Amino acid sequence: MFTMTRRTVLGTAAAGAAFGLASKLEFVWPAFAGTPDEPTVGFYRYRVGSVEVTAIYDGIWRKQHDPAFIKNASIEDTKEALAKAGLPTEFMPIPLTVVVLSVGDRLIMMDAGSGVGQWQANATHLPANMAAAGIDYKKINTIMISHFHPDHVWGLMEKDTNAAVFTDAELIVNATEYKWWTEPGRVEKLAESRKPAGQRIVNVFPKWQNWKLVEDGAEVAPGIRIMSAPGHTPGHSVYLVDAGNEQLMVSADIMYVPALLAPHPEWQGAYDQDGSMAISTRRKLIDRVIADRIAICGSHFPFPGAGTFVKDGNAYAFAPTKQA
Repeated sequence: MFTMTRRTVLGTAAAGAAFGLASKLEFVWPAFAGTPDEPTVGFYRYRVGSVEVTAIYDGIWRKQHDPAFIKNASIEDTKEALAKAGLPTEFMPIPLTVVVLSVGDRLIMMDAGSGVGQWQANATHLPANMAAAGIDYKKINTIMISHFHPDHVWGLMEKDTNAAVFTDAELIVNATEYKWWTEPGRVEKLAESRKPAGQRIVNVFPKWQNWKLVEDGAEVAPGIRIMSAPGHTPGHSVYLVDAGNEQLMVSADIMYVPALLAPHPEWQGAYDQDGSMAISTRRKLIDRVIADRIAICGSHFPFPGAGTFVKDGNAYAFAPTKQA
């Protein structure tokens, strides 16, 4: 059975209503038992209108608590928010889910994952789970990149050699994001902790010929538009999928830890390059999701990486998709 929970209880409405959609979502595979951060089965399929969505589990960062993680909240504050969401409090759970869309005869991958342990030692599951889902990575037509943080793009490269993994796929990215990371002198301007990632991007990405740089609002595939969502990075973007009478927002890192940022949208994450802009973008897009009844998935939502938001005063309540 497909079940969902709110911060306390969302209710017993059907899954379609919980997603904020006018009609019931069709789930191709049954839900599987498992905890939010270690699913028993590493992929999950559902439909949003005409589009089949496959959520694929890559792994989880069991991040040690750090007072700098949320700039304007304490460790005690973040632990309290995790506890209210029913999540572990001994570490900060940051799972990574990659989504593959089947749109007509096209296979479209939304970000590329963290590269088999290149980001975190236990984020290694994407290739095996993709194979288990029956998806041949060589048949991926297009990869739509949200931003250039390692957990989203290291999967484009082989470890050590930096050889391209998806040699035949079109790589779509917001032109602002690409140009910011690759402009001359960028690496020297980065914080010390980010310089190795910036250097790798500069050394590798400009050599590839399969990039397609696009502007905000461009239709990047039939029924899919890129939407600029800056703050987390300068060119961070989400993708809005028009699937007939329903829509899906592939939201990347807009609300990267919903247990924290839904009830506290004003909290600024350490990985948000422009914290105040990230807050403004977060509110704008989540308000639109709610108002327009758009389904939403996020890279770091509890697996299978989908859920729904509702207004809760000046904040939000988040109902993650749960496996029964």
